[in-house]
Order: sequence, then structure tokens, then C-alpha cells
Amino acid sequence: MNEPQRMTAIVCHAPQDYRVEKVARPVAGRREMVIRISACGICASDCKCWSGAKMFWGVNGGAPWVKAPVIPGHEFFGTVESLGEGAAEHFGVAAGDRVIAEQIVPCEKCRYCRSGKYWMCEVHNIFGFQREVADGGMAEYMRIPPTAIVHRIPAGLPLEDAAIIEPLACAIHAVQRGGIQLDDVVVIAGAGPIGLMMVQVAHLKTPRKLVVIDMVPERLALAKRYGADVTINPKEADALAIVRGLTGGYGCDVYIEATGSPSGAVQGLDLIRKLGRFVEFSVFGHDTTADWSIIGDRKELDIRGAHLGPYCYPIAIDLLARGLVTSKGIVTHDYTLEHWDEAIAVANSLDSIKVLMKPSR
Repeated sequence: MNEPQRMTAIVCHAPQDYRVEKVARPVAGRREMVIRISACGICASDCKCWSGAKMFWGVNGGAPWVKAPVIPGHEFFGTVESLGEGAAEHFGVAAGDRVIAEQIVPCEKCRYCRSGKYWMCEVHNIFGFQREVADGGMAEYMRIPPTAIVHRIPAGLPLEDAAIIEPLACAIHAVQRGGIQLDDVVVIAGAGPIGLMMVQVAHLKTPRKLVVIDMVPERLALAKRYGADVTINPKEADALAIVRGLTGGYGCDVYIEATGSPSGAVQGLDLIRKLGRFVEFSVFGHDTTADWSIIGDRKELDIRGAHLGPYCYPIAIDLLARGLVTSKGIVTHDYTLEHWDEAIAVANSLDSIKVLMKPSR
């Protein structure tokens, strides 16, 4: 019997126990395909998972989200390497096509999937966290299962732009959840990779004022470049006074929380006006405590969550292809799989914005 072909992959075994290993190369079954990975981004959620955030590992009796051992990575794209029986017709692709699969693999059976709300699938398998359906993209090759949602990528799109399609889709969904109007004052808190993509997308909505809050001067400068009207470093300026000054004392109309820090949520409750729209996007590593009565008794806020990038991948690809959104300035580092330890250290610091993993060629 022939031995299976091997490939290099990063394998998550436990918090801070991620290893570069040789593993079996995946094989495409019926209505499945295998893609050759071109690049896979390290997400803030990957950093929190690596660090041992309890929402992923289920400490204190909670159910674990991560089911190790698993190959991480959900910000991937690649080229079609092989197609199983019926896969070409099923996915509408051919060998050699550049493709991306959405990060969630819907079950297609629960009430959410059956009503078109697939991104809230009750089973909720996400590439790179659970192996039941398929591993993630921090490897040379990756299997795409039958229920995955696949999109083709134009051949001419630069690698760095193609590598941000997944987080850009998330940014688009979050901005759409804000329901931004032409006369709105919008605050985006957090100028990390997705926050900076939110800035670019929100700018396309042409609000009256677009305000970005972050504590890293270089990221605030990028936000300005991407269309922010006002940038605030809360270590150096009074964000509440500035936002009230822009709004006749009322507060912002839309607040999008993308800091990943509990303080970002508390700050938003102060900055937003009565009857405003608060969009919560971040994945937190710690519990958040706030005066919950602000939401109802004092301001009657519209609190909207934003999860993943449903129905936004085609939009993301189109915006990148037309040059309306860019990865320039956001993608700052890339590493081969063999240099994982250095890559996660840089990704988990303020020395980078977006770090890509690339298989050796």
C-alpha cells in the first residue's frame, strides 16, 4: 500500500504549543477539492487562541472551542490543486483557479442554515479550530469539504490583496451592521487590521465625519490615509470631549468596537448618543464589565453584533479589484511556515499590523 504524501503544516496542540510538523497531505473526496495554499493571515483570534484565551479553550468548566490537534488558519486562499468526483460542477471551479472558502463550514441542516443565516450555524465549524470538517490554512495544502462556500478570485489580484479578502468581508459586514447614513458621525475604535479595513469601507459610505480611535500613532496615520476625518489617541486627548465637540454635545451616531479590549466597549457607551447604533465586532480575551443600564434606561441604544462576513466575499473581491480598498500599509510581514515561532511573536505585538504565513516554494 502506498504511503500518503506528506506536507508541512503548523499544528495546534494546546495554548502556546504550536508545532511545525510533517503531516499527511489531504485527499479530495466526493464533491471536495484540495487547494494549494498561497497565503494565510494570522488573525487576532489566532493570537488570542495561541495565548490561551478562555473563550477558545473552555477553562473554568466551559466547553472548548478549539479541538486540538488541529491545523489553524482561516484567512487563507489558494489555487485548486485537485478535484474529487463532482467537485468541479459542485463548486463551479476548475484546476488552477484561484479560490477562497468562507471561514465557516455550514452544516446546511440547522434552523439558521436553512433560513439563509448560515454564518450563525448552530454546529459552527470554523476552519482552523475544529478538525471534524477540515483543518485550516496554515499548511501547504488544504481540503475544502462539500458544504464550504467557495468564491473565485481574479487572476490579476495581488497576493497581499487576495490574502485580506476574509478579514475585509468581516469589516464590510460590521460596517453594514452600523447602517451608516450620510449625516452620521461614525467612530471606529481600534485601528488593527480589520479596523483599518473598516475605515476604508466606512469612508466609501461618505458619513459626515469619520473618527478613528487608537493608541498607536502609526496606525492612526494609516487611518487618516484611508479616509478618517479625525483621529484620536486616547492617551493624549480627551476622546469624549472631541466627539461631543463634533456633534453639538450629543455623541456619535454609530460606534463600531474593534479594539478587542474591554475598555473599548465601555468607552463606546460613553461616546455614543441616545438612540445610537453600537456595533460590537471584537473577540475579547477577558470578561467585560459595564453599566448595562446605559443601554436601556439612559440611552435606549441599538446594540448590534457583527460576526464573520456573510454575503460579503463577492463585495470584498470587487472592492479590491477596483482599487477602492487596499492591503497596502496593512500587510506588513510574511513568514514561511517553518518560521512560525517568529511569526506569532511579531503578530502578537505592535510591531506588525497583518502577518501572512506562506508555504515555502
